[in-house]
Amino acid sequence: MVYLAIDIGATKTLIALFSKRGRVLRRVKFPTARGSKKFLADLTESLESFQKYKISSVVVAIPGIVHKNYSVHFGNRDWDDIDILTPIKNLFSCPIYFENDANLATLYEGYGLSGRTVFLTFSTGIGGGVVEKNRLLPNINFEPGHQKYEFNNKLSEWEDIAAASALEKFYHTDPATDLRGKKIMQDIAARIYLGLPDIIKSYQPNTIVLGGPMGKIFRLYSKYLPKIAGVKYRRPKRPLESVIYGCYIYAKQKERE
Repeated sequence: MVYLAIDIGATKTLIALFSKRGRVLRRVKFPTARGSKKFLADLTESLESFQKYKISSVVVAIPGIVHKNYSVHFGNRDWDDIDILTPIKNLFSCPIYFENDANLATLYEGYGLSGRTVFLTFSTGIGGGVVEKNRLLPNINFEPGHQKYEFNNKLSEWEDIAAASALEKFYHTDPATDLRGKKIMQDIAARIYLGLPDIIKSYQPNTIVLGGPMGKIFRLYSKYLPKIAGVKYRRPKRPLESVIYGCYIYAKQKERE
């Protein structure tokens, strides 16, 4: 009994085969093509090599909005209503699930933590979600990256201030995880902190996990984050792989429903 996870990212797509106990048995990675036809061809070709396994379910992580499990709107591609279901269904006779990638990352990073957890991913933008008792909080519109704040005498969306892509642009470096130095870390902490009070007021979390690429250097800037009573900052368990492991958790939860 194995599970297939597919994480469709802006630059690459990762396919991982998980054992029943959550161990990755095999990985396949390929560049995410700009055009939908090329992407579907690449996806089909990569998935064909997994047909020899007895797949229990497939979970697909989408960087956008999911409707009715399979009708999707991509946040980083002009692929409205692309049919990803049919190519997968033609290869595997098992349940196939689609879910937002930030939700899946939240599910994994908040899994097993007590109380309520907010997960934030600082990547191309700022996304995330809220999890409690190992379940995503339903029916919430969690779009923190689009909230506006004043920083350096300019009003901007939070993700244009604190996302990894914004830091790369400001500091003329790529990737942002290469950034070092006390002053730079203090600046990063200040940028990240901007949106945290509003999130805490709205969702009252016990823990905030700061993930995505900025999760890799969490220990460098977290010491400069202002303390908030009753709230703990936490490094992600897998800064760059939260989504794919969230696919596994989601598959296991669906299996028990």
